[in-house]
Amino acid sequence: MSKLINPFQEDTLPPFDGFPKDALRFLSELKKNNNREWFAAQKERYERNVRQPMLTLLDTLATRLRAVDPDIVLEAKKAMYRIYRDVRFSADKSPCKVWIAAAFTYRGFDRKHDAAFYFHIMPEEIGVGGGLYAPQGDRLKNIRNAIDADAAALRGILGTKSFTQYFGALQGEELKRIPMGFDKEHPDADLLKKKQLLCWQTLPVSLVTEAALADRLQEHFTAMAPFVRWLVDHS
Repeated sequence: MSKLINPFQEDTLPPFDGFPKDALRFLSELKKNNNREWFAAQKERYERNVRQPMLTLLDTLATRLRAVDPDIVLEAKKAMYRIYRDVRFSADKSPCKVWIAAAFTYRGFDRKHDAAFYFHIMPEEIGVGGGLYAPQGDRLKNIRNAIDADAAALRGILGTKSFTQYFGALQGEELKRIPMGFDKEHPDADLLKKKQLLCWQTLPVSLVTEAALADRLQEHFTAMAPFVRWLVDHS
């Protein structure tokens, strides 16, 4: 008996050629009608014009980023965040997020806790970035110890032409004073003060309907890859 071919198998998916125009329209309407009844009535539209194109985009990026670094792990369905909000401990009981987003990181690490790559699509913007947003446990302590010992490699990454071209400078909240335990005159005080270590850029929302969106995201993720790699290795 011949083996049946699954038409939805990853390597048979069509290339990403942009979201339908209705994707942003859907997100805008969801923002005005964020209730279970409206979403249930529009779910097929969401699946067709938002979720499936997003998964195709992620599959396209996964293939391309493996060539950048085979240890970047992007599994589309795991990387894409659910549209449903966790409202158990929130005063806002709106059931859905009014954007779509995805995050992924290096093999052996967890996007929820470790440094990661991230992007979102909103009706107003496309945001792309990466790094450590909310370091937990000893992660921030480990990063600061690594900076204290030798910050040259990190500074080298942050000073590359590709990083500065796409992201400018290191971003994130920081302390007003250098953390306890470090020399107040430390030459890398600016890095030690960081509570978050992030890079971020917004892209024109007009890219959403274009195949070039995959190209632009690939460029940004490639530029930030050494930065995210340094963070996962030192946290």
